[in-house]
Order: sequence, then structure tokens, then C-alpha cells
Amino acid sequence: MTQVIGLTHTGLGRTDDGQFLPRVLPGETVEVGADGVPRILSPSPDRVSPPCRHYKACGGCAMQHASDGFVEGWKAGIVARALSAHGIEAQIEGVDTSPPRSRRRAKLSGRRTKKGAMVGFHARASDLLIEVPDCQLLTPALMVAIPALERLTALVGSRKGEVALTVTESLGGLDVHLDFSTKDLTPELRISLADFARQVGFARLVWGDEPIVTMTPPQQQFGKARVVPPPGSFLQATRAGEAALVSAVRRIVGTAGKVVDLFAGCGTFALPLAEGAQVHAVEGEAAMMQALDAGWRASSGLKQVTTETRDLFRRPLLSDELAKFDAVVIDPPRAGAEAQVAEIIGSGVPVVAMVSCNPVTFARDAQPLVSGGYGLNWVRVVDQFRWSSHVEVVAAFTRL
Repeated sequence: MTQVIGLTHTGLGRTDDGQFLPRVLPGETVEVGADGVPRILSPSPDRVSPPCRHYKACGGCAMQHASDGFVEGWKAGIVARALSAHGIEAQIEGVDTSPPRSRRRAKLSGRRTKKGAMVGFHARASDLLIEVPDCQLLTPALMVAIPALERLTALVGSRKGEVALTVTESLGGLDVHLDFSTKDLTPELRISLADFARQVGFARLVWGDEPIVTMTPPQQQFGKARVVPPPGSFLQATRAGEAALVSAVRRIVGTAGKVVDLFAGCGTFALPLAEGAQVHAVEGEAAMMQALDAGWRASSGLKQVTTETRDLFRRPLLSDELAKFDAVVIDPPRAGAEAQVAEIIGSGVPVVAMVSCNPVTFARDAQPLVSGGYGLNWVRVVDQFRWSSHVEVVAAFTRL
């Protein structure tokens, strides 16, 4: 027998004898069998029955055995500890958790079988593919599409390897991206794929970097604007999570008249903010900037939005460029944005809204802001990757 004394940031239970076990909770007494699977001898009051019948086999979720309240507290604690490691004590306002069946984008795997094909997620730490016909994560539109994705897998796959499928729900229908296949894209296969996409009603089908067919523009709604993101470009995982992040950023920016949006993507923040402010959006991918600009030009009721394609890691906006803005919004990738944060500090811009998908680099970048004359007013945690160990953060900084 062994006692679970805590959880790692990935959700593994840490025991008093140095083991790391999946799907256990602090305070539980467990017995580890010869197969390495823990048997719960005394369950935590925070333990619940997993809502999904696939949870035992599927590796798509890590925390369905814990109550929502426990998971919220655990994720808020991850952020608090990351900040504390840099000497920062912050008010964490709360946690916005996306509801079940709300994931509008998923990376699925497909494999041909003797009888046809199967599509699903991998088992935990395994190449074994698990079918998930009752998945509690994906939106109904994605779940309904699984039979079509199985047919697509049978068309492009083989029994020797897997097909990677990124599927996104859009206003025009499903946007399907084949990341790789075991077959070559021949002219004959291209024609077959285009015909198939028309038959099943996909909005767009893309093979690697190669568009196959677009039946309906796969638009996403950002505030009053509609944008067609380039294939494979970043999108918030759930509408509820996106709404929580946008609401928090709006509150931070307030009545600022001129805003710069760094790592702007396709306009998740820039376009809603343009309802009340002039916005300059900066992003390293030209295709994303073109999509954002097209969405703005096709909309009405928005103030001016300008775009700039720029690698903010190699060439961050300089302090004198930033000084003309009333507020900065920054949403970097997981690596964070050390060089860009240094320029923000030098600019003296009065308000900074920082969004992050990595509490560790968020805390690392927050520390120089705080040391450089900014107050960290509040932090909000957004859990749009429900039942996972993924944590997103939005924070309000003001110049002291």
C-alpha cells in the first residue's frame, strides 16, 4: 500500500514512496498491481465516476475521475505556484471551465482495418487506437462526422500506418486537414478526394499544404467579423473558452483608444477589440494576417485594423514603436515572449493584457514586468481543455 501525497502539473499522483501514478487523487491509499495499475483502497471525497465510458481505455482525457471543483482548484494552484516560484503573489479571480461536448477542434487518428477503417484517440502512452463513439469532449457536429472520417481514412490510409486528421467545426461546415497519409497524392486520388468531400458536405479538405477542395468558406466568427483561417492555423479549442478569454481581455483594455495585438493569429482578440479601438495586429504568419485583414474589410461597424507580418521572436516590436499605444495584448506560443516583454517594459505602455497557454513561461514573463514597474492586478484561469492537464491564463497588468 502507498499514499498519494500530491499531483504533478501533468495530473500524475505522487506517492509517499516516490511513485508517479495515473488517475489517482491526493489523500488516497492505493495498491499497485504487477501490471502497474493502481487499485484504490480508500477513495478521495473528490473522486467521481468518469462521465465517459471510454475513459478507462482512451488517453484523450486525464482527469475525469476528479470532481470539477477539484480540477478547478488544482489548475488554479498550478498557476499560483508558477507565479510564487518567481516571487509573485497574485489574486486568481476564478476558473472558466468549458462544458462537456464543446471541443470544436480535434486531432484524431485513423487506421484502415479488415472491415473498413477506425477513427479515434490513442490509449494513454500507447500507439493503440481507441474508437470513441460516445466521446464527451467533442461537439455533436464532430461526433456526427466520425463515419465520414472513417470513410476518408479507408480512402487514403493503409493497415501499415495511421492517418492524422485535424477536424474543425466552422460556420460553413467541417474543415478537414489531412496532416499525413501513407499514400501519395496522385491526380486520381485528388479527384476522388474532391468528389468525396462534396458527397459528405465538408466545407474544406486540405492534404498537407495542398488544398483539395473548398465547397463553402470555413469561416470563424471573431466579434462582428467572419474570418477564413488558413489551413492548420491556430484556433481556440472551444467557443466558451474563447469567449472567456475575449471577455477578460476586453475588461483589461477598457476604453483604450489604440491597441496593439501581438501574436494576433487570425484576429481572436484584434477584431472584437476593433469594435471600440483602433487595433494594430502583428503576427509572424503572412497568411493569418491576410485572413484577418480580409475579415476586417468585409465587416461593418469596426474601427481601423492594420496588420503587420513580423517574427516577434527575432524582431520584437521596439519600445518606441509600442509607446504610441494605450494598451498591449500579447498571446505568445508556449515558449513565451521574453524579448518582446523587455520591449514592453521599456515602452511604458499603461496597460498590458497577457494571455498564455503555459503557466511556467507566463510566470517567467510576468516577473520582469512586475520588477519593471507593472502591477499584476488579477489573473483568471481558463480551462477549455476540459479533463486535461492543459491550463490557460489571462492576466491584467497596469503601469504603476
